[in-house]
Amino acid sequence: KKSDISGVMAKADIKPKSICHAKKWSDEVENLYRFQQAGYRDEVEYKQVKQVDTVECWPETGFVKKLQRRDNTFYYYNKQRECEDREVHKVKVYIY
Repeated sequence: KKSDISGVMAKADIKPKSICHAKKWSDEVENLYRFQQAGYRDEVEYKQVKQVDTVECWPETGFVKKLQRRDNTFYYYNKQRECEDREVHKVKVYIY
């Protein structure tokens, strides 16, 4: 499952219109959780800051595999779900 965000959108300085918190776990919430752990809002901000067109994902699940933090250290993630139910409500979902 690939992201809907095109490379063009990632180059522009896009700001979210609104924000809400996740209510239940989904693939999208899992990836947002991973971006937010690494210090980014979401894939859009990651691509803007790191100037990359693609994010490395697990082919089996589509979850983010590896992210580079702002201090250039890397976060590596498992193929399986990492965002536990008790963490889901902390995940911020940005609406553009």
